[in-house]
Amino acid sequence: MELVIGTRAWSTWSLRSWLALKRTGAPFTETLIALRQDRVTADAIKAAGSSSGFVPLLKDGGLAIYDSLAICEYLAERFPNAKLWPDDHAARALGRAAVAEMHAGFLPLRKALPMALGETLQVEVPDDAAANIRRIVAQWNGLLAQFGGPFLLGKDWSIADAYFTPVATRFRTYGIDLAAYGDSGGTAAAYVGRVLAQPEFEQWEAAAIGEGGL
Repeated sequence: MELVIGTRAWSTWSLRSWLALKRTGAPFTETLIALRQDRVTADAIKAAGSSSGFVPLLKDGGLAIYDSLAICEYLAERFPNAKLWPDDHAARALGRAAVAEMHAGFLPLRKALPMALGETLQVEVPDDAAANIRRIVAQWNGLLAQFGGPFLLGKDWSIADAYFTPVATRFRTYGIDLAAYGDSGGTAAAYVGRVLAQPEFEQWEAAAIGEGGL
């Protein structure tokens, strides 16, 4: 298999797919495309075979999957022993709902607090992004309480955690005090620490810092 990814410091969608693929334990090669270079980036993505014009792109034999959520679901089916979704049907359903909300929503948060690995930044959080943060904190706390943690759907890491890892990096990069957004017991803040301490993410971040000289 081959996974085509964008600049590691910025590409949240590449990170999500890469984390899921790493968790399968399957061998794969990486093709890295530098983002934010206008026509150069667009041409490179097209040459890689992405019909959507975006990364990530997973190639498996003659199959080319160009959407991060489709990639994650494909990997969950292709490698069932990796347990990318939990066995419990309720946990799977709520996990998929959370992932779908992240996949399609939280646009103000994405715009105001873009992922920037290796950096420490300050920003005035606009009201609509603040509402997104409150929603995410409530969502995390609810899932962690319902399924017992330490991950969103229980004891095992899942695609839901892959999808919210880039969000955790944003909270760290911009010094977001989650207690100010409803995390009175520190549960969400502790979750940020756990997902960012996973060895797969640490490997990705180390590579990101090495790439950019950050």
